[in-house]
Amino acid sequence: MMGDAGLEGQFVAGGTDLYPNMKRRQQTPQMVISVTRLPELNEINGDGREGVRIGAAVSLTDVCESALINRDYPMVAAAARTISTPVLRNMGTIGGNLLLDTRCNYYDQNYEWRKGINFCIKKDGEVCWVAPGSAKCWAVQSSDLVPLMVALGARVRLASTLGERVVDAAGLYNNDGINYLHKRADELLVDIQLPPRNGWRAVYKKLRRRGAFDFPVLGVAIKLDVSEDGTIKDAKVVLGGIAPAPIEVQEAATALIGAPLNDERMQAAAEACYVKARPLDNTDFVMNWRKQMARPYVVRALAELKDQKAEGSKQ
Repeated sequence: MMGDAGLEGQFVAGGTDLYPNMKRRQQTPQMVISVTRLPELNEINGDGREGVRIGAAVSLTDVCESALINRDYPMVAAAARTISTPVLRNMGTIGGNLLLDTRCNYYDQNYEWRKGINFCIKKDGEVCWVAPGSAKCWAVQSSDLVPLMVALGARVRLASTLGERVVDAAGLYNNDGINYLHKRADELLVDIQLPPRNGWRAVYKKLRRRGAFDFPVLGVAIKLDVSEDGTIKDAKVVLGGIAPAPIEVQEAATALIGAPLNDERMQAAAEACYVKARPLDNTDFVMNWRKQMARPYVVRALAELKDQKAEGSKQ
């Protein structure tokens, strides 16, 4: 069906992102193909020892409530709970959250509003109103699960009439608000593959105006691989909600690796994230304040990880 529809077709599962976009004429597919009833896309298999596969059509509520996910990957369940509201999590899917359209104050408006400003570069216009001198769209990657999946080193499986391919989550995203995915329109996201636990720990922190419903204006995902004596063997720090793609801050990881976690190293990692964070004025809150919040949110995330006991693989 998608092969016949070509660029005029689009897959849909929960539809909590696509349908409002269609209503506002941001996305205008001529054919919508539901994948919610495909059994393979609705399964959660595996465990912390071998890794877990989550079907792309598994609802966010099921991710939040899964005994397996809460036992072996509690950080994933916790991040999923920060998404939107219970009602929308009942409909929305994990795959949909990973493929979420980029967002911007000048784009996420009704058709008449956008027409009144002569549209924008992301849809129907020629100018990026956030950065008028730029030829690039700066709409923001606003998923809560994306930064965490990139930090965890998760992989995703894509399928089409040409076959299947598996890519790292980090490789799925492109730093462009229009072409924000390294994914063909005819490819279906089949599942998300979480790596074995092997003792690492991870956390996600989210900045938003309200305690529910709102998209992140800053997300911080951190994964630490800690040895028995407390030395950090490996680290990954990823920022979301501030650019068209998640941003891995290698300088922050470098500041953490090679010694036990302490206040000095936490502050150094936070400062590296502050330097790297360069939000623009295209979402909620003042952009300079959002940049400043990178410091305390990284510190909070690291403090929580410091208090966690490294969990080995569990059955």
